[in-house]
Amino acid sequence: MTLTIAMVAGEASGDLLAGLLLGGLTQKLPELDAFGIGGPHMAEHGFRIDWPMEKLAVRGYVEVLRHYPEIAAIRRSLRQRLMAHPPRAFIGIDAPDFNLDLELALRGRGIPTLHFVSPSIWAWRKERIEKIRRAVDHMLVLLPFEESLYREAGIPATYVGHPLAEVIPEQPDRAAARAQLGLSNAGSVAALLPGSRLSEIRHIAPLFLAAASLVHARDPSIQFIVPTATQETRRLFEAQIRHQHREDLRVTVLEGRSHLALAACDAALVASGTATLETALFKRPMVIAYHMTYVSWLIMRRMGYLPWVGMPNILAREFLVPEFLQAAATPIALAEALMFQLFDNKNRAYLEERFLEMHHALRRDTAKTAADVVASIVSGETSVGPS
Repeated sequence: MTLTIAMVAGEASGDLLAGLLLGGLTQKLPELDAFGIGGPHMAEHGFRIDWPMEKLAVRGYVEVLRHYPEIAAIRRSLRQRLMAHPPRAFIGIDAPDFNLDLELALRGRGIPTLHFVSPSIWAWRKERIEKIRRAVDHMLVLLPFEESLYREAGIPATYVGHPLAEVIPEQPDRAAARAQLGLSNAGSVAALLPGSRLSEIRHIAPLFLAAASLVHARDPSIQFIVPTATQETRRLFEAQIRHQHREDLRVTVLEGRSHLALAACDAALVASGTATLETALFKRPMVIAYHMTYVSWLIMRRMGYLPWVGMPNILAREFLVPEFLQAAATPIALAEALMFQLFDNKNRAYLEERFLEMHHALRRDTAKTAADVVASIVSGETSVGPS
């Protein structure tokens, strides 16, 4: 008998997580039929994409408002379809602004709902936990401290570890990665990761390129490598290089292959997001930065209450690596910090030790653990429903 599951992933990191989950599920439930909104990693496991995830990959309040009519229409259409033909379960992969409202409606109709990746309620908008309690039957969380946070609030939750800690080796091979990318082993390599969304490339890439130009002026031997999430973001980044007349930089722009780029580099300049955790798991010193529209920044600044935004710093509960946000993210500040991360060997050794500790703490069999929870709900072994 076919078991249908609807899923929504709204960006590259969610697609990767959903792909791992589907890999575990298809082994346990060979009769699985999964469909919804997703990307290429999900499609590799037979997921039927009704809408591509790029439709939801918008960041910042101003940008969301601009695209809201289309996003709302997609959610309305998907909700109507799922109400008319209920799946055995719905799994929202991150994207809380899109998924929680959908999960609330579906759970109210008796469709079991799971949410994979906790919103950052421990960092900002903690009032969201009340909506999660009404919308979600079970939370699958990636960070060790999140499970107890949800259980204390009366929400079933399972810590499944972070799948990136399984796929990233403890000791990445820098020389092999450089050979695969055609980079010289002589001299230093800096990775630039300005984000996976088009809006992030527009706001952050100019800053990163300006900082790289200052670093290049101090040491022309430094090579830069830029992994981009999609063909569209690659084209936009390359257009930024031409627009800013940065052709003098030794830049290798890739489509995908971010893990190979992080393995190859000596240090990275990274936009705040999942990439900061990936960089830490590759044991690479980093500088974290972020920039968005001024209105979006004002709104988010008022909602936040942790001193850190980068995941390595949140896990460490200290400024393990530097963060430069909004007005503080100047080309000069980013360049100076990146030079330090590239060439201070004592700092490098210390960060490698701390990042290895994080790696051990985050490693679990994520695909199997998450798939076990989903399978028990889909098969009816675990009872769920509005409380």
